[in-house]
Amino acid sequence: MNLDLLFQYIAAGLTYGFIYAIVAIGFNIIYNTTGIINFAQGEFVMLGSMIAISLHPFMPLFPAIVLAVVITMLIGAIMEIAFFRWIESPTILRMIIITIGLSILIREAALAIWGENVRALPYFTGNEVTSVSILGARVSPQVLWVVGVCSVTVLALQAFFKFTRYGWQMRACAVNRDAARLCGIKAKNMVTLSFMLSAGIGALAGCVVSPITYSQYNMGVPLAIKGFTVAILGGLGNYLAAVAGGIVLGIIESFSVWVLPSAYKDSIAIGILLIILFFRPGGLFGSKEELALKEF
Repeated sequence: MNLDLLFQYIAAGLTYGFIYAIVAIGFNIIYNTTGIINFAQGEFVMLGSMIAISLHPFMPLFPAIVLAVVITMLIGAIMEIAFFRWIESPTILRMIIITIGLSILIREAALAIWGENVRALPYFTGNEVTSVSILGARVSPQVLWVVGVCSVTVLALQAFFKFTRYGWQMRACAVNRDAARLCGIKAKNMVTLSFMLSAGIGALAGCVVSPITYSQYNMGVPLAIKGFTVAILGGLGNYLAAVAGGIVLGIIESFSVWVLPSAYKDSIAIGILLIILFFRPGGLFGSKEELALKEF
């Protein structure tokens, strides 16, 4: 393998790794506040891209993306209020099953609204043939948008949780929700906020990756599997580790097509997930308890 091809594989792996990382960050936000895994996270990605695609004919691209993110955040809030807030002393298993049911419901609704057609937003910069050379690898400018959005998202979340009042309250709920309630924090509102943040980040991810991966009503399922794998790989609740986990999974997938048939590419995430769950369920960067205390 020559160096140009090597860098091309690495560039492809980084691209998909950052996509998976953004999805994993959405998982981590809800997990940190509620302790549950939201298996509807992939549907937020799908909704953001599909809504933006529907709005784009009526307004410029970036206002359409902003409005799509806001609408998806509202959907996330409605979902939490309608299906989670009223449950008294819910078990983790019950809430996870509800998220799986909501994932199916949202996907079927999207099929009824948009059909099976594959759609895509236009490239933010240039077009499908535009590329830049980085260390001999040809990279689409949209890849730089993906990397930039992921980096800004991680930094913004770190600032939010460290320097804002709502961030402090969400951190308190992550450590001990009962103690947070005794301190006067409205824990249910923090859960709603976590769903809104998770939905908004997922929607933004869907818009950014749409020109590269294209969008369809069922795109959320594979992204949710990859995002969950990355979240487990990095350690649930750790945003920076999600980026590292995404890069690891993306590069492994990229190089796998060099030695394995492309049909096996998607099975790699499942294999990695099973290995991590068997041998290091706390992830590569620590356990839940360690992350709750040290992440911020």
